[in-house]
Amino acid sequence: MTRAFFLDRDGVINTDRAYVYKIGDFEFVDGIFDACRAAQSRGFAIIVATNQSGIARGYYSEEDFARLTAHMLGEFEKNGVRIADVFHCPHLDGPDRKPNPGMFLKARDKYSVDMARSVSLGDRERDIEAASRAGVVRNYLLSEGAVETSAYAVVKSPKDMIGAFDF
Repeated sequence: MTRAFFLDRDGVINTDRAYVYKIGDFEFVDGIFDACRAAQSRGFAIIVATNQSGIARGYYSEEDFARLTAHMLGEFEKNGVRIADVFHCPHLDGPDRKPNPGMFLKARDKYSVDMARSVSLGDRERDIEAASRAGVVRNYLLSEGAVETSAYAVVKSPKDMIGAFDF
């Protein structure tokens, strides 16, 4: 079975500027490539699971999202990282919208992911809740001021994740 490193997008991969869909507004978070290379070198598939309600709200289109995603994937490739897949929820509610686990379960089924041996990184508690509800037990919250709980460890930078894949 595959181990996966699940990533949220806005606030984890890129700086969260609310409904980012233009390449010019997309700025990578410092350390995200380092964390992904560390996971990849230890055999983890890297999977993005992202709420994208800006599509349902009419702020941008599926085509805008696809264009930005292609740019993001190209930049990861340039930095030595292969993203296995990107799952997104364009809706305002439903089984795929975090905190529901739908995107994680779809990834599990598509890639035969061993959820208990996988890792997630999100910047909001709903990211952690979705991963936990799907069976991921190693969850990390990217935050400057959060307090660690039994549900997640706190990291201030994706670089802090590098040791999280040694199990």
